[in-house]
Amino acid sequence: MFNKSDLKFLKNKSILLKTVEKQIFNFKNGFPYIQISKAATINNGILEINNTDKVKFIDFYENNLPKDIVKFVPASGAASRMFNSLYAFNKLYQGDDSGYIDFMKSSGLNSVMKLMMKIEKFAFYNDLNELLQQKGKDIKKMIDYMDYAGVIDAILDESGLNYGQLPKGLLKFHNYFGGYSRTAVEEHLVEGVLYCKDNKGKSKIHLTVSPEHKVFFQNKIKEVIKQYEKQFKIDLKISYSIQKPSTDTIAVDIENNPFRNNDGTLLFRPGGHGALIENLNDINADIIFIKNIDNVVPDNLKTETIVYKKIIAGVLLYYQQKIFNYLKELENNQITDNLINEIKLFLEKDLCVLPETREVSISYLKEKLNRPLRVCGMVKNEGEPGGGPFWCINSDKTVSLQIVESSQIDINNKAQLEILKNATHFNPVDIVCAIKDYKGKKFDLKKYVDYKTGFISEKTQDGKKLKAQELPGLWNGAMADWNTIFVEVPIITFNPVKTINDLLRDEHQ
Repeated sequence: MFNKSDLKFLKNKSILLKTVEKQIFNFKNGFPYIQISKAATINNGILEINNTDKVKFIDFYENNLPKDIVKFVPASGAASRMFNSLYAFNKLYQGDDSGYIDFMKSSGLNSVMKLMMKIEKFAFYNDLNELLQQKGKDIKKMIDYMDYAGVIDAILDESGLNYGQLPKGLLKFHNYFGGYSRTAVEEHLVEGVLYCKDNKGKSKIHLTVSPEHKVFFQNKIKEVIKQYEKQFKIDLKISYSIQKPSTDTIAVDIENNPFRNNDGTLLFRPGGHGALIENLNDINADIIFIKNIDNVVPDNLKTETIVYKKIIAGVLLYYQQKIFNYLKELENNQITDNLINEIKLFLEKDLCVLPETREVSISYLKEKLNRPLRVCGMVKNEGEPGGGPFWCINSDKTVSLQIVESSQIDINNKAQLEILKNATHFNPVDIVCAIKDYKGKKFDLKKYVDYKTGFISEKTQDGKKLKAQELPGLWNGAMADWNTIFVEVPIITFNPVKTINDLLRDEHQ
């Protein structure tokens, strides 16, 4: 299956042959479905926060600030998918009508018209207008004369704003009074200094970026960092990492044979956001906040976000303290039947870890307590896409809380489908993690991944069909063996930008 050139290629990418063989095995056999036992709901897997709880957990966070706090932002994705309707429109304009039906079904024309009619409301409008003026063009006349293709080119092309190639984090998202605007990454800097800072006035933010975009991020941060440090009287520390080539996964053809490029070399593709567990594992911090690059709002709407970030961090530290105390008691051999029953109840009631049998051993209690801990905000499902919170049956027959994508559930199984339909909340990627044990030693996060929870999808390359494989998702299978607490957070804390016109929502104006 593999020749000498292939083996050399794998060595250069630091990919083990046995890893590739395992991936091909997955293509041939597929991934097993996750077995969900019930949806996590309020007071049945999801913690509801009342006004008293708000004060309690915010105070706990602010009074027990860890020494080392980091905000982790996956920012490596290109923004090209935001502009699908624009690309499709220009493709039709150039005479290629192969995507006409899909374009009309997806309301692509309505999307383009909406953008043109409200172009002045976008934070990048002034840049676009200035650019076109330099070329002797008037954007308003272009729109009046329905030269939509020309406006789209100016937004997307390299000779214009180049938004089709830039990462989402470097697009201008929001306008502010005074004639200035902010990119998504700038909003993350501002948001971070308001909750992710230590008691010495330092705020650390880590961005995972693509190799080709790193210098653009560095240049942007260099341009604005002094301004924000002065404004908020804080020391901003920005670090970067790149998704490791060793986490790329092999592509196969429809017959599950290694897919080869036109020059005969093997095709590898990025392993999805699950590959970032490696990047997360390289960070040495007491707690880590995780939030997607496109989920930001202007300053006038940040209050609830800041409040609930502190709340879920307070929940994390509160329950971490309890876990550590129990582990120390077990280590000191101060073990009584009452203590065992108390810890068992804590695991079941607070951490939602249900044992296979009623009888549990001390080693079982230690194993289940001494794991990475995460607290995940969950919002009420109002039709947005995203994985959801469920009680799941694990390989060791225990039951615990997991974030599960709908593609991981066997919808042909009526019982599983019914549970899926009963889900009330979904995952907005609002997570805070504790990655050190009770002795202060960092966990090896790769040991807590469920490698049987990957994804397989069909793609095309050079006009040929292929199958691609993604690693277990960062907040799905990559954290499957963590202790997990779900907390309800308000919908206002979730404002992703998936399409260009999402920036026209009230939350982004």
